[in-house]
This record gives sequence, C-alpha cells and structure tokens, in this order.
Amino acid sequence: MRFDDPIVVREQYASEDNLRARQALWADVEGEHAHDVLWRILSSQPLGDVLEVGGGQGELAQRIQDELGTPVTYVDQSERMAELARARGIEDVRTADVQELPFADASFDTVIAAWMLYHVADLDRGLAEIARVLRPGGQLVAVTNSVRHISELRELFGRVLPGFERQFNAENGEDLLRRHFRMVDRTDCVTVATVRERETLEAYRQSLSYETQPLPEEIAFPFRVHGRPAIFVATR
Repeated sequence: MRFDDPIVVREQYASEDNLRARQALWADVEGEHAHDVLWRILSSQPLGDVLEVGGGQGELAQRIQDELGTPVTYVDQSERMAELARARGIEDVRTADVQELPFADASFDTVIAAWMLYHVADLDRGLAEIARVLRPGGQLVAVTNSVRHISELRELFGRVLPGFERQFNAENGEDLLRRHFRMVDRTDCVTVATVRERETLEAYRQSLSYETQPLPEEIAFPFRVHGRPAIFVATR
C-alpha cells in the first residue's frame, strides 16, 4: 500500500467517514495542536489570493473566509469533499488534481496544502504546479507528519504509516520543497492525544487503507498517542 496510490486515495476520501474517524483521535489533546499553529501562521500576515489544495471537508477554507474575510479558492479531487466544502459556503470550489491545476500562471499569493502532499503520486509535478500558480514572492504553507508520528499505534496495530518515509514527511519535506522554492521555513509541533475509549482506537484502525493486526484484548486507558506534525512555509 502506498499513500500516493491514486486508487487508494480516491477510496479513502470518497466519503468523510474515514477522515472523521482519524480526526476523532485528536479530540482531547495536550500541547499546541498543529491546527492552532497553522492558524497562527496564516492569520499573522496578509494572505492575498488564496488557493487551498486537497481541502477535505472545507473547515479551514471556511474559517479563513469567516474570520479573516479572505475568499478562498478550494480544490479537491474528491467529489464528496467538494460537496461538503460547498455546503460550508465556499463559493469557488473545483474538483481537480494538484498535479494539473486549472489556473493560469501566477494566480495566487498563498497556497495551502494541509496534510495532503503525501497523497500526491508525482510530488515534483504537484509542487511544480503549485509554484507555477503562485506569484513571485508567494508562499506555499504545507503541513505533514513525521515518520515517528503516532508511533504508539504501531505497537497496537502491528504497523502504521507503512512506506511513509518515501512520501512527503517532516524529515524529507525541506529538501523536496527546495527543488521548487527559494526559501523554506519549518515549525515542528508535538501534540499528545488522550484516548479514553476503545471504540475510538478501533474506529481509527478500521479507517486505515491497509490491514493491521486486531487490537489487543487488554489496553490500559487512558491511552496516549504522540502526534508529530511539521508546518513548512515555502517562498517562491
């Protein structure tokens, strides 16, 4: 299984169920959540014309529009995710692939790619497209995870994030971005999730696109999981 297999990606995001099961793991956290760090970065400077690629259910695009008063052009390759984004009031919603963006050169000042670049089959092509639609001096804000992300679940499930070291991650992200951008800044986060119910872990396991071993019969709750995301700001 590869995280950038187009068939797997389409199946994973054909509905919101898998995404919501994974989001539920982070309902109770200690430390600064990566979503909060991302928001601080986005709200600390003028964004100009914004494109969000792989925008999922549209929560971030909606928040940017509602709280910052900045319209967002939204792109996702999933028809269902696009439908959910429209329901949130996002007006400019497109169904498209980041590897072939339907926009003219130098159309945007900011591109946001939150937890999605590891799903791109030809990452260099996708990053080249993002750089193409950015204006000179424009920025890509990209969020991903470390290869050590949710390491506690590896012990429970027998495997987690198989092959992730080959995809866009916190460890290789800067080198990959520097192929297309002149400057790259990085912010690391550590968030600890406290899981109190077996059902949350089982739902997470069931949401995965690859087989794992069943949950052990005995698990000590509350169960703690370390999230290790990184946020890159790459300037064209």
